[in-house]
Amino acid sequence: MSMPSFVGRRVIVVGCLVAATAAFAQGPRGPQGPQGPGQPPRAPVGVPGPGANPAPVAPPAANPNQGRPGPQLNPLGQPLAGLTAAQLAAFNEGGVEFRKVETVAGGLGPIFNDVSCVACHSAGGVGGASRTTVTRFGRTVDGVFDALESQGGSLLQVRSINRGLREVVPTEANTVARRVTTPLFGAGLIEAIPDSTITLGTLRAKPAGIAGKVSVVRDVVSGVNRIGRFGWKAQQATLLAFSGDAYVNEMGITNRFFPTENAPNGNVELLARFDRVADVEDEIDPVDGKADMDRAADFMRLLAPPPRGPATASSVAGEAIFARLDCAVCHTPTMRTGRHPIAALSGKEVGLYSDLLLHDMGALGDGIVQGTAGAREMRTAPLWGLRSRPTWLHDGRANTVDQAVRGHGGEAQSSRDRYAALSAAERQQLLDFLNTL
Repeated sequence: MSMPSFVGRRVIVVGCLVAATAAFAQGPRGPQGPQGPGQPPRAPVGVPGPGANPAPVAPPAANPNQGRPGPQLNPLGQPLAGLTAAQLAAFNEGGVEFRKVETVAGGLGPIFNDVSCVACHSAGGVGGASRTTVTRFGRTVDGVFDALESQGGSLLQVRSINRGLREVVPTEANTVARRVTTPLFGAGLIEAIPDSTITLGTLRAKPAGIAGKVSVVRDVVSGVNRIGRFGWKAQQATLLAFSGDAYVNEMGITNRFFPTENAPNGNVELLARFDRVADVEDEIDPVDGKADMDRAADFMRLLAPPPRGPATASSVAGEAIFARLDCAVCHTPTMRTGRHPIAALSGKEVGLYSDLLLHDMGALGDGIVQGTAGAREMRTAPLWGLRSRPTWLHDGRANTVDQAVRGHGGEAQSSRDRYAALSAAERQQLLDFLNTL
């Protein structure tokens, strides 16, 4: 960030993936258990140094009855088909930015969660999910949620450029939740689905007990209310807003949409002592009129969707079971994009398996109120690319697809119960279908 020129900003590309991998390994990773109020979240703090060895990755479980996906058949992280030469150049340039390791001199911190986009979006390919979790916290009294914004809530930044800045979950917090990173494959197609199409999902007839509502958010890019579709609470409507939010909240880099630095646990005096880079840190390049967050948004927008795996007799039977259990009521198989200036995104069928609505998930909700999403409400997670993910459910608690289905609650309770009542053969057929996504 804040580099003097386009050329200067690109000099750091050499070795970027290696550095990002090292940073990923040094930061605390993997599924994490519950954290009590006021307890420090993850031990390592500060900017990681070079030379760390990547942590070993366990191979996937071999038992097909547990619903663990098979090997990845097609590479992920590729550009959309049909891009022009200029669009492909924007994708590649955005990919460089997505992989770039940020530095303190460029605006990283003073508090942050990681040093690059790819550090948290890498499973299956650049732009994927990961086992990385972030922590959300707040205080709930008599059903009323307080994000404790004056104490740095609701997002905890677990790393800092100096140990004296370290954030902790306030002792007042009695609601603490983990969220894993969401995959970004096909995100541009999701962005291109008209708001009216998503809203239409609230009007369709549904089985008793299933409702769903849109997440209405103020899009910081356009300044108008839009239908949210990105994030576990559908809290962002556009990829540029999603990118700007991630730059300031995950890497501590202020930008034109989010110009205010996060203060450690709300301590503005402490922030003033350590924040040495003038805001706004993500400056617009006069050569092309883009800041780094714009380039990252370009990459996400032009990422191809996950390819479907080959169908088998078992998976075809499983797809029928998926519909019979009413799973497709919320995990809507397809939507369609509207007219778009990028031909590769215009009028396309989007096989995302989500209605992009908020649903009451009962005990599966994370307890965090965010925007118009209530404590028990979560956005229907798109299922495409399911087989490339290292874990499932919003907090990564499920290590198999079978566990993820059994973890559903609230509006999905009846579908979960019917799943549990399937014969072993039927259950395997359903899992075989899910593993083609």
